[in-house]
Amino acid sequence: MKLVKLLYFWTMEIRPIAYIRTEFPEKFGVPRQSGLAKGLRGRIVLEPEYRNPDALRGLEGFSHIWLIWEFSANRSINSWQPTVRPPRLGGNAHIGVFATRSPFRPNPLGLSCVKIEGIELSSEEGPVITVRGADLMDGTPIYDIKPYIKYADSRPEAVCGYVDNLEERSLKVIFPPELSSQMPDRSVIPALMDVLRLDPRPSYHDDPHRIYGLSFCGLNVRFRVEADVLTITAIERDDCRI
Repeated sequence: MKLVKLLYFWTMEIRPIAYIRTEFPEKFGVPRQSGLAKGLRGRIVLEPEYRNPDALRGLEGFSHIWLIWEFSANRSINSWQPTVRPPRLGGNAHIGVFATRSPFRPNPLGLSCVKIEGIELSSEEGPVITVRGADLMDGTPIYDIKPYIKYADSRPEAVCGYVDNLEERSLKVIFPPELSSQMPDRSVIPALMDVLRLDPRPSYHDDPHRIYGLSFCGLNVRFRVEADVLTITAIERDDCRI
């Protein structure tokens, strides 16, 4: 008698409950972790079927929330990778994907902790949550929102593997006055400086003569990096130099 083992696979369909609006139309320049660029602002806009103010009742008592979201810019990549090369290790060391926060995962889900700046319950777009410190592209789908609870979510004694031996690199940013004074919206300068200090370049790039372009807040910010100094060389908008 032949025994047949039946395997039942349960799948769950998840749909976005919201989308986030940020100043990043593309991946380049987005901080590699949430909270590193505290000046970055994002607006979480709920989908129509979830625009019930009751769903946010009590959230005003929390300072931070967790966002569960999709690496939507990676949809064209069909296969996951068992090992990846973390940027913070110079892009040379291979690490198991489950020991990283790489986007190249079996299920391309991201996790970010952000600070609540405000909750508007009756905007034209329905309830909107304004947050700080998000590491998401503009238009990223949000699948869930959960409150950050410090007694459960904070583990000061935690051991963090290879990450414990890494120092967070911070560049000195030079923003010439003749360029900063011509910014269309000067209120975004602190957030832009936060982003640039984190060094948005790929970790394996080290060409002091190369000019990079960062799309941010409707601008193309041009810069170069030599040693630990980043110099903004131009600010462009609508293909015209400011």
